Amino acid sequence: MTPPPARADLVVVGAGIVGLAHAVEAVVRGLSVTVVERDEHPVGASVRNFGHACITAQEGVAHGFAERARGTWLRLAREAGFWAGETGTLVVARAADELDCLTELAGRRELEPLTAAEVTARAPVAADGLLGGGFLPRDLRVDPRAAVPAIAAWLARQPGARVLLGTPVTGVDPGLVRTPHGDLAADRVVVCVGHDVDRLLPAVAQDAGLRRCALRMLQVRAAGGARIPPAVLTGTSLLRYPAFAATEAAARLRTRLTDDRPELLAAGVNHMLTQRPDGDLVVGDTHHYARTPDPFDPLGSERLDELLLAETRALLDVGEVTVVHRWQGIYASAPEVEFLRAKVAPGVLAVSVTSGIGMTCAFGLASDVLDTLEGS
Repeated sequence: MTPPPARADLVVVGAGIVGLAHAVEAVVRGLSVTVVERDEHPVGASVRNFGHACITAQEGVAHGFAERARGTWLRLAREAGFWAGETGTLVVARAADELDCLTELAGRRELEPLTAAEVTARAPVAADGLLGGGFLPRDLRVDPRAAVPAIAAWLARQPGARVLLGTPVTGVDPGLVRTPHGDLAADRVVVCVGHDVDRLLPAVAQDAGLRRCALRMLQVRAAGGARIPPAVLTGTSLLRYPAFAATEAAARLRTRLTDDRPELLAAGVNHMLTQRPDGDLVVGDTHHYARTPDPFDPLGSERLDELLLAETRALLDVGEVTVVHRWQGIYASAPEVEFLRAKVAPGVLAVSVTSGIGMTCAFGLASDVLDTLEGS
């Protein structure tokens, strides 16, 4: 007779940053937790991003989650042994409407206005057309390719915690998670499988209108070997981050880009960059939404990459930049929903960040989700 599976207080399905955040929060609360992940090492959205916690530019619930997550990132970096830099974010303004966006937000957020000379003192931004900028000191940076596996390894060392990699989940029932290697019993289950909710829980994805956002990203090397500590945002970023996009000046910015640079809006460009520990720059990104993205991008992946490269060459005074890697990121998206939290069955929740801000908000979201589960 097969013995019953060992029971955990919580089973987390998925070891991306959202799943790991729930497991970390469970450990902090003294709960036993098992994380089960189909892949043998991180390969998804949690390692294909900028490693940027863009805290200041969030609004509403997301801003609260981001602020709460900030402290967890810094604590975990010390305990799990990865780098988390309080580097802030540099926002570059090369048009009057962009500068106006920053001025409006400075009245209600921690944002330091910068002159053009102060911008170029913080990063090698080309002086041509530069009007000024702003600095967001509360934003953080990590290297996601190092941080995510370090968090998983830290979890595996905690009493009462297990991390099962290379273990696909085939079904979830109240109190039970099914895998080909045996069932996992739990008092509570949180399913954090990102954009693949529709693979495991199709009804949840259908109800939420879940789709995938496919985006182009590049790793480039600058000839001059420039040092750029903060994350760098540009005018297109001001249309994508809610706190900026809510300003009156953002409407004027969108009108100008519609008239002068429609190709940027058509490709959903958020032109920004961060620097990796080896000095290379992560540059992105474009956005295309579909339930099943076409592997042959309708706008042409090479054309999108060249658009990002042209913007980077115009932004930075670093000499020639050459491409080291190209990749496609995929994350979950849902209309009018930043955070998917769906009750699947008693004690079973599906949770996904459906707005591309998982690195920024996951730890704050997880705390709120566990409050809900413990009170149910």
